[in-house]
Amino acid sequence: MGLKIDRDVHRFREIVRGRIRDNLRKYITHGEMIGRKGKDLVSIPVPSLDVPHFKYGKNEGGVGQGDGQVGDPVGKGDDGDGAGQAGNEPGKHILEVDVPLEELAAMLGDELELPKIEPKGDANISQYKNRYDSIRSTGPESLRHFRRTYVKALRRQIASGIYNPKNPIIIPVREDTRYRSWTSIPQPEANAAIIYIMDVSGSMTDEQKEIVRTEAFWIDTWLRSQYKGVQRRYVIHDAGAKEVDEDTFYHTRESGGTRISSAYKVAQQILEKEFPISEWNIYCFQFSDGDNWGEDNRTCMKILQNTLIPACNLFCYGQVESPYGSGEYMKSLVTQFGKNHETLILSHIEDKDAIYDSIKQFLGKGK
Repeated sequence: MGLKIDRDVHRFREIVRGRIRDNLRKYITHGEMIGRKGKDLVSIPVPSLDVPHFKYGKNEGGVGQGDGQVGDPVGKGDDGDGAGQAGNEPGKHILEVDVPLEELAAMLGDELELPKIEPKGDANISQYKNRYDSIRSTGPESLRHFRRTYVKALRRQIASGIYNPKNPIIIPVREDTRYRSWTSIPQPEANAAIIYIMDVSGSMTDEQKEIVRTEAFWIDTWLRSQYKGVQRRYVIHDAGAKEVDEDTFYHTRESGGTRISSAYKVAQQILEKEFPISEWNIYCFQFSDGDNWGEDNRTCMKILQNTLIPACNLFCYGQVESPYGSGEYMKSLVTQFGKNHETLILSHIEDKDAIYDSIKQFLGKGK
């Protein structure tokens, strides 16, 4: 019975995963997966699933039999305006399924055809792996090596002349016992730091922030699948900038002007203080509606060219369409760096449906 249940559970999970993969683009663009998430699992709403099966009953007539003429409507009910008492039939149910983030990242990579990331720089030593590669004469009984112990006892008996080939009984003594031993091997694990930068001036509405939140969730999901350690930092700005926590990042709205260079300076300070370039794979994701104080653009380009872009695996700028934003900042970036820069990736995010293509633009180079 247990084996049958295990097979049924496995079959159900495969059906659910298939449904999620088939509708992944919908989940990506509308943020349905991030309503409730834990450390390693995310709850996904999927329609109720019915496994096809035969239904047995009385055989009443064959196909195409019965009263009626060609062109007659089939299954027409009584006319009405839709009003009336509440129905008594069950409706469709929504099932929430917990899916590991690692599996979700694999689906994302397959759907968007994302290449595996090749980390740069030095790796941090974060753990050791034990490899059993030697033998010693002391150790716990759980690690006793039977074959080596037997061989040692056999050699001792042969050397001492007590071995009888006609009655080959081998009795190990304490000195014959051998145990497996290990060597601790350092395992390098490349770490990544992600800095999110967002304009929170009055021209960035709640809808634009929800787009940023959804895209950042999927970016996190993919990068976490590529690195063992991921650190995130959040910077918001209007005319001034500051580092904040995740909740403040997504729920702050100011009414001042916009100076993007203030955010770049804070990001630069974070990298200098916490994330040495030689030891970390650094990613910056900036989101804005394209407004900036005109004279500030020159300062921004200088910081990008001299500091941030050389330090990053990727520097990604996403311009979120806003009814209030001018969109001029992307034009300045194109003028300064061109459209096909190796490290600076530009994406125009018109609405939620554009999140899918934006993620592919940002992560499609495998850096």
